[in-house]
Amino acid sequence: MSGNEMVLRRLTSESIVLSNELTILAITAASLGFIHTVIGPDHYLPFIVMARARKWSQAKTAWITFLCGLGHIGSSVILGLIGIAVGLAVSQLEGFESIRGRIAAWTMIAFGLVYFIWGLRRAYKDQPHSHLHVHGDGSLHAHEHAHEESHVHIHEREGEVNITPWVLFTIFVFGPCEPLIPILMYPAAQKSTSGMLLVTAVFGVVTIATMLSIVMVSSFGVRLLPTSKLERYSHAIAGATILLCGVSIEFLGL
Repeated sequence: MSGNEMVLRRLTSESIVLSNELTILAITAASLGFIHTVIGPDHYLPFIVMARARKWSQAKTAWITFLCGLGHIGSSVILGLIGIAVGLAVSQLEGFESIRGRIAAWTMIAFGLVYFIWGLRRAYKDQPHSHLHVHGDGSLHAHEHAHEESHVHIHEREGEVNITPWVLFTIFVFGPCEPLIPILMYPAAQKSTSGMLLVTAVFGVVTIATMLSIVMVSSFGVRLLPTSKLERYSHAIAGATILLCGVSIEFLGL
């Protein structure tokens, strides 16, 4: 066997091994991205309840979910790349991710609590009440309405819709993607740029796609439910749900 043939066989063998490794990495990244999202209710519940409370359209709900998912993935990728560049170990990077996770959890708890209290206050102001009207013939007519529905509700909503998506985005930027760091470090150790790009792309696409799928299907389903009696409490319910998501992250490790 000539020297050129031996080199060709060795390169072919290395190429097959690299291809198999990339395939395994891609499957692992996809699996972790899917599982990580499904078992973490904080990845989708906030968008479902806020979309209902704020009456976001399906398009707006999808756009906000996508941006938050992008910030969620992007921040961990940037942290991972910085860690790789300065030579940090996986345990050190996971330590940083843990700190970010606690910040995200407590921010979600604070936001949920404030929004819950505000929602209760709004529900109290929104409670319907009756007025008696005396007609010319002496008959009485009872008219039931809520002040919030007629005037305050409209003007408050104009000032509210802008801040909520940004609060959610900030929370998700701080929210860590713990499973991404270890699988990103493997191709980095092999000095495989293609492997790092593949892992990042697959994990990110699967995570965001899973978030969008759950949020959009659930939001559509919630719209079909007969929740008119709970409409007044939609903001309070949204706040309580986000609060519980933050509690589940911080104290239950979800």
